[in-house]
Amino acid sequence: MSDSLPVVSGYTAALAELKQQVRDARFTAQRRVNTELIRLYWGIGATILQRQGDEGWGSNVIGRLATDLRAEFPEMKGFSRANLFYMRRFAGEWPADAVVQQPVGQLPWGHITVLLDRLDDHKLRNWYAAQAATHGWSRNVLEHQIRSDAHTRLQAAPTNFAEVLPPGDSDLAQQITKDPYVLDFLALDGDAKERHLEQALVDRIIDTLRELGEGFAFVGRQVHFDVDGDDFYVDLLFFHVEQLRYVVIELKTGKFKPEFLGQLGFYVALVDDKLRRPQHADTVGLLLVADKNDAVVRYSLGAHQTPIGVASYDLLPPAVRAALPSEADLAAALTTETDTLDP
Repeated sequence: MSDSLPVVSGYTAALAELKQQVRDARFTAQRRVNTELIRLYWGIGATILQRQGDEGWGSNVIGRLATDLRAEFPEMKGFSRANLFYMRRFAGEWPADAVVQQPVGQLPWGHITVLLDRLDDHKLRNWYAAQAATHGWSRNVLEHQIRSDAHTRLQAAPTNFAEVLPPGDSDLAQQITKDPYVLDFLALDGDAKERHLEQALVDRIIDTLRELGEGFAFVGRQVHFDVDGDDFYVDLLFFHVEQLRYVVIELKTGKFKPEFLGQLGFYVALVDDKLRRPQHADTVGLLLVADKNDAVVRYSLGAHQTPIGVASYDLLPPAVRAALPSEADLAAALTTETDTLDP
């Protein structure tokens, strides 16, 4: 007698459907629990704010309140003195309807504390809250996006997508671009060679994917193609799993030159012909350069029919880069120093 289970018609499909129902229900339950927790924290913060205004509660009272709440609800975490101060700030920054009607109410509490700590501008807080809720950013990703000024960079790279791709597809392709890309996690200096930059990006592929954005999957480095006996190698090849398109990335450590686009356009056409499937969207190329003249880039893009974008990359975080003197400042300082030394 066989111990194998009998074959039941439609069982596999039904099981898959039931598993998805369970996953959906668990996710919905987790979202509801999170919403109620955020609602509770906002309410505690609002009470503290009101009492501070009406009865002059100070820091000592908040510390006492934290101690009493922990004693009454020892199984609940989150009633530390520091967290109560966060709750007060939360209630002061967002109105009551934020918990249910605004993106910030969909975020875990840890994300909200990051927004409070890292940003002073309310509009920027709401922008990052909306992006984090829409794209499911983890707390670490949110920290990185704020640190690298993502609000100034998303969809910013100059491209020819609007001219060479269908309207809807060109808008989607534009959404996966940034300018500049911040590669501060590589710990390289400005003299790094292209092959070292490529290798560092692969070695830190998790950080690289995080900077590229949601939906990117790594395919390979120096991907080989044989074209009738001639060998060609694509620097970095990615696949965007949400848009179902290959993204060819080429790196140049110098300033942008128009001839760079010819090579990248060739690689885009190659990947489009050799790897793209009928269900895939058009392959696009992205050239990353250390520096560029945007006017030269625009003229150069207009001469190409393959979908290409050009963006710069920075090896220093924005705050450090902003603190460094410009070339003009350095030249002026050297001139002053030379004049001082002259007899």
